[in-house]
Parts: sequence; C-alpha cells; structure tokens
Amino acid sequence: MKKRIQKLAAVVTALAFACGALSGCGGGSGENGSQDGSQDPAGTVEASFAETAPAEPHSASDGASTEKVSVRIGALKGPTTIGLVNLMADAQSGETANEYEFQMATAADEILPLMVKGDLDIALVPANVASVLYNNTEGDVTVIDINTLGVLYVVSGDTSIESVADLSGRTVFLTGKGTTPDYSLQYLLSENQVTDCTLEYKSEATEVAAVLEEDPSAVGLLPQPFATVACAQNEALSAVLDLNQEWDRVQGEGGSSMVTGVTVVRNAFLEEHPEAVDAFLAEHTVSAQAANDEVESTAELVAEAGIIAKAPIAQKAIPNCNIVCITGEKMKQALAGYLEVLYGLDPASVGGALPEEDFYYVP
Repeated sequence: MKKRIQKLAAVVTALAFACGALSGCGGGSGENGSQDGSQDPAGTVEASFAETAPAEPHSASDGASTEKVSVRIGALKGPTTIGLVNLMADAQSGETANEYEFQMATAADEILPLMVKGDLDIALVPANVASVLYNNTEGDVTVIDINTLGVLYVVSGDTSIESVADLSGRTVFLTGKGTTPDYSLQYLLSENQVTDCTLEYKSEATEVAAVLEEDPSAVGLLPQPFATVACAQNEALSAVLDLNQEWDRVQGEGGSSMVTGVTVVRNAFLEEHPEAVDAFLAEHTVSAQAANDEVESTAELVAEAGIIAKAPIAQKAIPNCNIVCITGEKMKQALAGYLEVLYGLDPASVGGALPEEDFYYVP
C-alpha cells in the first residue's frame, strides 16, 4: 500500500508539473472563466495526496439491473463545461439514465489527483492534459469525446487584420508562455510564414484586456469568455480572427481540428460500466446540442453554475465557444492530429509521447 501511495503521489506531482509549466490548464486566464488554459496553477498536490490512501474502485450499488449507475464527474469552470450544464439540470430533476454527481473546479490540478485516486470516474479537461494524464498513469484513462473546439480569438480595434499573415510586423499580447494557446499561435504563425510577429506575454487575460482598453489599435489573443467581455466593454474592439477557423484553413479538408477540451474516463470504470459510459455520451451529446440551440436558457444555467458570472455575457459568449460532443473516429482524427502538432512543438506538452491507439474510445 505504501509503495502504491508513493507511486500515485509521484504521478500526481508529474501531472501538476506538466499541467502548470506546459499545458496551461490552471490559473487565472485560460479558456475557462476561472480559468484553465494559460496560467500556471498555484501550489502543489503532492503533500496532501501522499497522505491519502487510494480509494476503492467505484462501482454501482447492488440491486436490480434497472438501478441507475452512480457516475462521479469532475469538470473545469469554463467553456469545456458549458456543454454539460443542461445535463446537470436534467440530473437534478432525475431525468437521466445515470445518477450523476458533479464536482466543479477552477484548475486541473484539483481534478487530476481525484482521477488518479479513483475518486472521480469521468473528467472534462484540456486536450493536452488528457494526454499527459494518459502518459503519466501508464494508460489508465481513455478519451471518450471532444467537448470544445477552439476558443481563442485575436481581438483588436484594427479591422485591417483579416488573416494570420496580417500579424506580420505586429506585437500580439497573450497569456501563458509555453502553454497550448502560445503553441497554437506559434504554429499558425509558422504555417503562414510569419517570422516577424512579436509575442508579449502577460500573466492574466485581464492584463491583455487592459492593454486593449488603453490602446484599441493593439492586438491581443484572448480565450472565451474574455474575448466577448473585452468587446462588450469597448465598442472599438472586435474579434478580428477566430483561431479555430485559421487552424482549419491551415490543416485543410481531412486535417486535425484545434481542440480545447476533452472528456476522459478511468479505464476501470469503463470496463465495469460500459453501458453507463455510453449512456453518458448520449446524454452529453444532447446537452451540448441544447447549449447551441437554446442559448438563452443555457446562459442562465451557466451563470447559476458560476461558470460565467452574468447570464447576458454568457449568452453572447456561448455561440463563440465552439461547444461540441464529437465521438468515435471523428474524435480520434481531430484529437490525434492536434496532439501531433503540439508534440512537434514540444513533446512535454503532451506528456513526452503521443498516446497509443487505446487512448481513443472508438466502440
């Protein structure tokens, strides 16, 4: 038992380092409203984790076959979770196939130890963090869907910027040096043969927004919902480039997609409750579609969940958050290609190696 605890503590320490230093999955200015995506998470989880014995594998209660399976889900407060809020509402009223228990966090280093210990069954995390988790747990997790595509936007008052090539000779303010937003922009600059764009890093997205507020002609890279907030607060600003579209333009038909968030499951839970996982995927699909089709009511749920503080801002941001629920072969193609790009830029950003075939849930 002591050796297992030490091993798990080492895994969590490695995940915390990779998440903080390279993936940008925690902190105050990423793709989440709280945010996961660009700033190092504070603190470490090693000490508290090492003192906690691993939980027993989670299983459904004994009883009739019709009894609902209890599924514990961890999620980050941000766009990666917006597609989940309608399912959360249905679960509260008991209108779901499974019995769901949701836990929200502001940084991935709060969720990862719980997945490693077996205290969560499913988690919604940044795409590269899922790969890091896979590599550092020797393949103990499987990705079951993509829940969010690109949420990064170039914001400026200079409407002459119509493509990544137009960033030539400009300075772009952004957060998180060595994080996936940084890697994504650097990749697009390289693919567009832009070699004279200066990247200036700030510690938080609010600092980037402050630069734009003072000088609307400046150029900033902001995730949602910060991009929407910045434009709402200053009519001189607009989202001049959607990096999701720019990525698709570079990749071409059949290429990878820019992927922000994915959903992973512990393999032990997947093996014990495959029907429950499939039921979750079906309900997640419906919930994500509702987020796109029923924006006003979803915005109210997003505000109630504390993902975005105010419903009117959420209502404006949701259409730009690229909420999806992509599964199967399409999920594998999009995610594998995205991780390959990150690996090419820095292997450590995906945990040192690309995941094997068993990483992808393709029934």
